[in-house]
Amino acid sequence: MKNTFLLIGILTLSLVLLSQELSHDTLVVNIEVPVRVYKGGKFIDRLTINDFEVYEDGKLQKTEAVYLIKRKNIERKEEKKKFAPQTSRSFYLLFEVTEYTPRMGEALNYFIQDVLVSGDNLQIVTPVKTYRLKSERLKILPKELIAKQLKEILRRDAITGSSEYRNAIDDVARLALELSPPQGRNELSTSEYTDMALDEMLSRYRNLVERLEQTRSIDQKKLLEFAEILRNKEGQKYVFLFYQREYIPQISKKVLNQMMSANQGRPDILVTLTELFDFYRRDTPFDVDQAKQAYADSSVSIHFLFFTKQARHIPGVHMEEHSEGIFNAFKEIAEASGGFTESSSNPIFLLQKAVDASENYYLLYYSPANYKRDGKFKKIKVKIKNGNYRISHRAGYFAN
Repeated sequence: MKNTFLLIGILTLSLVLLSQELSHDTLVVNIEVPVRVYKGGKFIDRLTINDFEVYEDGKLQKTEAVYLIKRKNIERKEEKKKFAPQTSRSFYLLFEVTEYTPRMGEALNYFIQDVLVSGDNLQIVTPVKTYRLKSERLKILPKELIAKQLKEILRRDAITGSSEYRNAIDDVARLALELSPPQGRNELSTSEYTDMALDEMLSRYRNLVERLEQTRSIDQKKLLEFAEILRNKEGQKYVFLFYQREYIPQISKKVLNQMMSANQGRPDILVTLTELFDFYRRDTPFDVDQAKQAYADSSVSIHFLFFTKQARHIPGVHMEEHSEGIFNAFKEIAEASGGFTESSSNPIFLLQKAVDASENYYLLYYSPANYKRDGKFKKIKVKIKNGNYRISHRAGYFAN
């Protein structure tokens, strides 16, 4: 299964191309920054324009306007200069999952029934395909029917799209079992490797682990192209990425060490065993800093929803969590976009947290002093003058 939202359907998203920032030939540029301010877990909605300070590359800027937004409504505004905030909403639900559970369907049902309203745009990316829900359908079809159809699509695509990944997991587990001390037969036992020499089995195991990694690869080019598409979408944009915890079957490190001790005279085996230790350390598969800047520039809020699950029990095989690199990378991207990261075994809880974080915010506008269109990334920092608050906003923009 290729990475859901990076390798499948991204470029088919039908988006209206408009400029993210309001620029003029005189190089007077107005920067829009969605800002969320919390005290504990509560959103603070009483702040005024005089409470905010915005810095660009460490230099204090003049705040031109602040609008308090709840859902799609401008609840309060303070303007030194008039703007026309776009508060329309576009949602992207991305499911990077290897197993379907009824709780995923419940989360999708909650979103359709309780969050989506007329005028909202919704696109769902499954392990197989991208689906766009046209806003007109919300007017003509009951939400119950829409939710039912989308749940069935997600269930079907999760099963179909992850078949390659599940098969790869079974192949790796089967061979890991053969290479481990005798554990008795189980559903994965096979006679395929009975007469295979140790060096052949280790080489096969290494190839199977490589194949498994390829099924979860991330295409950096498409990752950045998706950010560019989102950058040119008008209004407020929210990406809810469900990522399911990964486990891979491993020969235990204890067994690998025993093999190394027992095969000191076999350089070929020692080399393969050393490579296996390296495979177990999954590096971040793309340039995180580049991705952080691209998604901050796109002015989209990414909420990384890490969907935990129990490891599959296979007697004789160690199931090692293999999500660290992905988790850390997307946590940084979410933070740079003004979004957040949350972990839970309950998808409804994750989605509710993401929705709560999306529906209330301030839109802050400023005009950078001495703006230069130099193509460099300009870092944004928003502060509140008085009080100890938690603040989230995008990390900056490119001066193009």
